Amino acid sequence: MTKVITYGTYDLLHQGHINLLRRAKELGDYLIVGVTSDSFDCERGKLNVRNNVLERVEAVKATGYADEVIIEDYIGQKIDDIQKYDIDIFAIGSDWIGKFDYLNEYCKVVYLPRTEGISSTMLREENQNTYHFGIIGSGRIANRFVPETKVVNGAKVVSVLNPNIYEARLFAKTHGIEAYSDFDSFIEKVDVVYVASPHLTHYEYVKKALLANKHVLCEIPFMLSKAEALELHGLAEERNLVLLEASKTAYCPAFGHLVTLIKSGIIGEVVDIKASLSKMVVPPTRELDAKQAGGAMTEHAPLTVMAIIKLLGVDWKDVNFHTKKESGVDVYTKGIINYPHATSSFTLGIGVKTEGNLVISGTKGYVYVPAPWWLTDYFEIRYEDQTKNKKFFYSYDGEGLRYEIQEFLSMIVNERRSCYKLRRRESVAITEIIEKYRNGENVIEI
Repeated sequence: MTKVITYGTYDLLHQGHINLLRRAKELGDYLIVGVTSDSFDCERGKLNVRNNVLERVEAVKATGYADEVIIEDYIGQKIDDIQKYDIDIFAIGSDWIGKFDYLNEYCKVVYLPRTEGISSTMLREENQNTYHFGIIGSGRIANRFVPETKVVNGAKVVSVLNPNIYEARLFAKTHGIEAYSDFDSFIEKVDVVYVASPHLTHYEYVKKALLANKHVLCEIPFMLSKAEALELHGLAEERNLVLLEASKTAYCPAFGHLVTLIKSGIIGEVVDIKASLSKMVVPPTRELDAKQAGGAMTEHAPLTVMAIIKLLGVDWKDVNFHTKKESGVDVYTKGIINYPHATSSFTLGIGVKTEGNLVISGTKGYVYVPAPWWLTDYFEIRYEDQTKNKKFFYSYDGEGLRYEIQEFLSMIVNERRSCYKLRRRESVAITEIIEKYRNGENVIEI
């Protein structure tokens, strides 16, 4: 039996894909099709994938040509697959001529003629709407956001809103966009809104944008009140709009794979999680201003608590905090979240320095993510028998904001109102824990 293998993204499956699969099938008796995973596509800079990997796998199966479908998830997998499945022929489109000649050492390489006049890129360009972003706020994160939109297909920043028109104009001049100080004028010119304003203004701006029927991506901390978070998610659902918390770690490929591996039981039952994050700041700055809801909790808990909740869930048993304050602002906070069958802790600092790693302990092994774990590009799975240890490497491109932008637009384009990478109930739970601290529940000052 002659075995053939081919690979592709198969986004927006079209006649060109079908023709290539048919030609590959004709080369042998058994065809294996490798479909690139969402994370692998992101690693290669393809932030314009319209369909997720499950949808693309089903589309390939529906052609009837694939005898078996596998997922391509890492560089170098082709060699592994050829040997694993005892492949005779590697087939790929003629637009890749010469690029896979190195595989001739393992099997025969065949470049198949591609169908002229059609491609996923062409279809995306023909059907892709351009979504005009309006940014509310002109601070540090907003300045990092604009360049990140340029690598995501369909995203274009066109304006900025800041009540201080002088600051708005400086930002607008830097990025070649329009400046506004009036919300009503600003909102008329945009399709979607990115809220990057001071913490205490998030609720007001998100609500006004939703009432104007705009999809909203909101920076962390999403909200400072559980009631406000629930209200806004309810409003978005009522108006069939996307409302997404901009937790960049939650959407990056490596962190997503980490969660998947742990959920699959690779380290057994999770018993303990320790997440740390600290960044020293120097006054005067917003982070150290109590009147602007500054502090280690509001700055860093959205990421550390997110990691805990993604792995242990929202049904915790109790939460308590130890904190060190200066001028009414916590410069250091340690929180402990207990679950019925696990415990977890997070350590945060803006005036105290700590190792910023993530350690997830299980009954079979543990996961170690070195600092800065929230910019996840590498992690290790470690066991008692060190010969079984595994290391995972990923790219973390740019500022990482491109991953949340891509997910946000993907939800809009595909009419998804829920995101498994950070579900609404998880976002609300993060807000609830921050609110408990701000209300002084189970807080001990040190």
